[in-house]
Amino acid sequence: MPTKTFTRPIAAAAVLACAAATLAACGSSKDDASGKTYSGVCDTVKSGSVSESVKTSGDIGQPAATFDKPLKATGLERTIVKVGSGEKTEKGQNVNVAISVYLGTGKELGKAQTGTLPVGVSSSSLPKAFAAGAACLPVGSRAVVTDTAKDVYGSSLTGNSQIKATDSLVIVTDVVSVDKPLVPSKWTKDVPKVSIGKGGKPKVTLTSKTPSKNLELKVLKQGTGATVKSGDSVTLDYQGTSWDTGKIFDQSYGRSPATFTTDQVVKGFGAALVGQKVGTQLIVTMPPEDAYGAKGSGQQLSGQTLVFYIDIEKTKSAS
Repeated sequence: MPTKTFTRPIAAAAVLACAAATLAACGSSKDDASGKTYSGVCDTVKSGSVSESVKTSGDIGQPAATFDKPLKATGLERTIVKVGSGEKTEKGQNVNVAISVYLGTGKELGKAQTGTLPVGVSSSSLPKAFAAGAACLPVGSRAVVTDTAKDVYGSSLTGNSQIKATDSLVIVTDVVSVDKPLVPSKWTKDVPKVSIGKGGKPKVTLTSKTPSKNLELKVLKQGTGATVKSGDSVTLDYQGTSWDTGKIFDQSYGRSPATFTTDQVVKGFGAALVGQKVGTQLIVTMPPEDAYGAKGSGQQLSGQTLVFYIDIEKTKSAS
């Protein structure tokens, strides 16, 4: 699967396991006069005595917190500590954040960890407490979110985790910047040959030993259905080939079509889907930085240029 891991229960290392890549969808929502709530597509989250009791320090990008211990959360609360002056996060964006997370006991789980969160609270891969930290806030803002570990992670917590369901969490989030959408360029040179065999299974033949260094896409068949928007849930068939090995490394053919949101996949794959119509068949090449990262980044396909054949069957709006 061309998927990537988003925020997960903090085992020992990361608050943002890739803290990967679209926070809560913002739409036209506005903070109220007190700056303590946000509503609409963002889903209302109010400030409360628990989140307000947390004191923060550090420049934007280096969030830290102090609070009376033990801090006991009873539910999700968000207090906006600082309202920035930059652009407000919007649906379909990738937002760069810095996050520090603590247990209610005061134990630090991760300090000023940086990453990119996907804007779209509908994503099941992103716990609401993490989404709330930067939803509908201008760049340069800081928010404190408090919640119970059970509410944040539910059944995802395991006996091996350093977090227990009875714990409380303090999450301090700085909205550092907004990534501009990744848009593939038109693929015109050394495009692989694609033939469709029995049962609709594609055969992709690479025509060059030298892969493109850019994210490039060619539409093989133009669809006429609904347009895929960022954050949408998309049902499709795909086949992935490594340009480095010339071999297929994964495909849905022979199984059922795959369904995932555009922000649950590696960014080159997601970028290839956004703006396409249902019924479209396409081929896209993505360099390592738009796929599984540079060589040595820990992923099995890291350092490799990938080619995906994609057949879009259905899309469902995230809103």
